Amino acid sequence: MRWLLAGYCGLALISMSVALNDALMVTQKPRALAMRPHSFLNIFCHSKQHPRNNVTWYKADEYNSEQREEIKRGDRIQALTDPTQGPYLYINDLRMEDRGVYYCKMENKWGPGTAVHVARPLSHSHALYRTQMKDALIILQGLLLAVSIAAILLRKRHVFENTDSLYEEPETDHIYEGLTIETCGGGLYEELSVYAQADGTEAPWE
Repeated sequence: MRWLLAGYCGLALISMSVALNDALMVTQKPRALAMRPHSFLNIFCHSKQHPRNNVTWYKADEYNSEQREEIKRGDRIQALTDPTQGPYLYINDLRMEDRGVYYCKMENKWGPGTAVHVARPLSHSHALYRTQMKDALIILQGLLLAVSIAAILLRKRHVFENTDSLYEEPETDHIYEGLTIETCGGGLYEELSVYAQADGTEAPWE
């Protein structure tokens, strides 16, 4: 029985801590926005405690940045409160310098942040020019690739031709080409009986 009561007490403490954390949790909506210049936006800050008069807004260049500057109210930027949705930040006539991450701070609790991106204005003629430039670059890259492949193939062919020329077989020459047989008296073969003399006799040319 005691263990059962202890278990109930533990569950009660856990539920109370979760409820307390939920009450102290600060949320923002929306979490990200992509806007055009000269438009307006609303960023809401919400907590279950609903403190209406103790909300401060900050801006940073990126998420988790330690350098957060407090937003000063002006003609374009105002911190307002909606009766149903709670405090919110209103920015009118958005500019490029309004890009960044916006945080609300409520009862020393920071909100998760809302990223705001303002797209740069682009005219139709500028967009058409950029498209044409991209197409031209793609065609140029294709031509350069084709020329590079052709140069490589020609280089390999030239190397193969030089290699074949080094191992070219010589022409087949007749073994007796250039050999001339002297004739004596007009006949192809002379009788050798004239030169076949007995030992001691004089040769006819002596």
